[in-house]
Amino acid sequence: MKITKMETFLVPPRWLFLKIETNEGVVGWGEPVVEGRASTVKAAVEELSEYLIGKDPLHIEDHWTVLYRAGFYRGGPILMSAISGIDQALWDIKGKYYDTPIYQLLGGPVRDSIRVYSWIGGDRPNDVADAAKVAKEAGFSAIKMNATEELQMIDSYEKIDQAVARIAAVREVGGKDFGIGIDFHGRVHKPMAKILAKELEPYRPMFIEEPVLAENLEALRDIANHTNIPIATGERMFSRWDYKRILSEGYVDIIQPDLSHAGGITEVRKIATMAEAYDIALAPHCPLGPIALAASLQIDAVSYNAFIQEQSLGIHYNKGNDLLDYIIDRSVFEYKNGFVKIPQGSGLGIEVNEEYVRKVAEVGHHWKNPVWRHKDGSVAEW
Repeated sequence: MKITKMETFLVPPRWLFLKIETNEGVVGWGEPVVEGRASTVKAAVEELSEYLIGKDPLHIEDHWTVLYRAGFYRGGPILMSAISGIDQALWDIKGKYYDTPIYQLLGGPVRDSIRVYSWIGGDRPNDVADAAKVAKEAGFSAIKMNATEELQMIDSYEKIDQAVARIAAVREVGGKDFGIGIDFHGRVHKPMAKILAKELEPYRPMFIEEPVLAENLEALRDIANHTNIPIATGERMFSRWDYKRILSEGYVDIIQPDLSHAGGITEVRKIATMAEAYDIALAPHCPLGPIALAASLQIDAVSYNAFIQEQSLGIHYNKGNDLLDYIIDRSVFEYKNGFVKIPQGSGLGIEVNEEYVRKVAEVGHHWKNPVWRHKDGSVAEW
């Protein structure tokens, strides 16, 4: 079997899909994308395709190694996201070739379902109590929300009080056992992050995410020593080498590699195993499309330390198109009692609606995250 064609599709709301074809008619789908840089990743995929056309798609580990190591410059969000989507598609082909789910090729499942959470509140968190109530009534047992709007390095206690009041309202609506993930989104710098983390402790969050930017590991260490709330990070880390220090030095309790950014199924499997050796939990990052979610669930199936899965249904970014629009059988991602079953079909376990993909790709998208500024005109972290 040989790879004959690689084709990309920019599809709304902000995703990039990849289709890999073979001479035996087996095709695979991947989702290589960086939110806000989809066209750049598309160019990277097209450039990397030169290494793959005419090759056997089943040699996944070798292809991954070539795509990563054969380039003198490596790593980073663009190249690793391109590799991620290619890797997902190759695993999809391999699973279909052997007529089995990918997780069976990775050693078999340790679970048949996993807990999921729903996003509420938007970029500038508001109406979170009502949204949490809706999510709970829909069967979710956990939500994630942004903690704050923009914060300067030293900001007002009023903004801290507002953030705490929002989390308190969600806790009241959800009850004592309702999971609350609080995403600091890298918007909060160390001085205010220490204050906010301490103020949130009485509300017993499930975790706080990216309390500071991932590049500020020394600040993350200080916050970890300052609070008893589990700390999650990792969506802006792109390989096992990025994770080495943060795992070995014990700054975090939960890692969140993204199957469309951190090297795909091949690499995130290794990252997850590394984390398990340090007794660190896994919660794959996935505010993306159905292919990325299907890939995440394959890793959840085989990872003992996976405990919850992000998914994008109804997320504030999904304007016009949503998670289920691109697959034939929507029941694959049916959420019941806060859980979703691991897909049982061959490969990724989903059937992409190619006709619809081609139709909306004619429109495409040009999604970019907003540029925020503080009142003094300086750029704020989004």
